[in-house]
Amino acid sequence: MLRALWTAATGMKAQQLFVDTIANNLANVNTSGFKKSRVDFQDLLYQTVKVAGTKAPGGGQMPVGIQIGHGVQPVSIERLFSQGEIVETQNPLDLVIEGDGFFQVLQADGTVAYTRDGSFKLDKDGRIVTASGLPLEPEIVIPSEATNISISHDGTVSVLVPGTTAPQEVGQITLAKFINPGGLKSLGYNLYEATDASGEVITGTPGLEGFGTVSQGYLEMSNVQVVEEMANMIIAQRAYEINSKAIQTTDEMLKIANNLRR
Repeated sequence: MLRALWTAATGMKAQQLFVDTIANNLANVNTSGFKKSRVDFQDLLYQTVKVAGTKAPGGGQMPVGIQIGHGVQPVSIERLFSQGEIVETQNPLDLVIEGDGFFQVLQADGTVAYTRDGSFKLDKDGRIVTASGLPLEPEIVIPSEATNISISHDGTVSVLVPGTTAPQEVGQITLAKFINPGGLKSLGYNLYEATDASGEVITGTPGLEGFGTVSQGYLEMSNVQVVEEMANMIIAQRAYEINSKAIQTTDEMLKIANNLRR
């Protein structure tokens, strides 16, 4: 019966982590470019009391054995990189990637981070930067006298300046992708970092070689589905309750055993 206490306790801990993940998903339901997470579970070790196939009394063979499980554990929290809802903003610096790929930004320590959040701004030097002030990589600078910014589906950035009629190209947005985007490390601030698990970064031009295209004046919202998360929360709550009930039942059985009299 003591085994049941620990087994049910692992179930309660697992559902607690499940609810924590759901809460983070719901908290970021309006975060641009946010990708929801999913918890994957696996069962723990089994105690083998009797092996299947052993000889039975009378010369037969046991068709099934006896194995007692020891509960559950979370094995991973996976990011799901499905496309989020696309909304029109009419802001010339709002960009969305339709398909595979990440924007590249340069961090303060000189390393490159990756994001799906396309809500870009201009800093005091005219650089295109994230809301946290991190510049696009490669760097793109918009002239101060520019009257119009145009970004094509292949990431070409052009501007109109006074005294000219033809747009001038000032930079090229390149995208990055990974064999295993689920292996990226979340840094917060809508940023990801490459790891050994994600594989080597692959860079390229939007719209070519499997990369998505870039659309100006749109934003990709979170891919969190509120109804789905609420349903998962109910499932997690009920699972937590039933595991706590198993602990209560085991405790009551131990109480009966402790109160036995000869």
